[in-house]
Amino acid sequence: MVKHNKQVVAIFGGSFDPPHQAHQSIVHRAIESLNIDKLLIVPAYLNPFKISSLADAKQRLQWCQTLFNDIPNIIVEDYEIKESKSTTTAQSVKYFNLEYDVKYLVIGSDNLSTLTQWHNFKWLNENIIWVIVTRDEYPLETKELREWKTLALNEPMSSTHIRAHKDLQYIDKKIKKSVQKNLQGEN
Repeated sequence: MVKHNKQVVAIFGGSFDPPHQAHQSIVHRAIESLNIDKLLIVPAYLNPFKISSLADAKQRLQWCQTLFNDIPNIIVEDYEIKESKSTTTAQSVKYFNLEYDVKYLVIGSDNLSTLTQWHNFKWLNENIIWVIVTRDEYPLETKELREWKTLALNEPMSSTHIRAHKDLQYIDKKIKKSVQKNLQGEN
């Protein structure tokens, strides 16, 4: 199927529980370094490899919208949130391919160890270019990937660390109070 006149996009999906400065750096680097028309940020309703999240889906979507809606060529998509269930990456790529030409999928190198377990991994591997965000503590294991490139980041922050330690130093001031309330269980 030839894709005519469709905008070329990258998808950056994740739990964003909460979104932090590394996510913001990834967004800016992806826009600068990938040959794309738009970057779609796709918060997950629930990551297929997780059983729960700290913040509910609506809150995580709102945080992403607050951080990214004003950036040119960024679209925060609520597709997976509206699905109201765990949605696979392959399903999302197929959905967005109806309107766009999804060329890239942005993932963290922490995902590489389980990537072949993703639903329809073979199809994804044949149809997109992986953009791997490097993190020092995770090796760059790419032997299974057909085509990939890296975005060097190596920033020492993760949503898991933020939740576990209630450490807000890497949270943008635009959402810091809301994230703090969430971490304290006030939502």
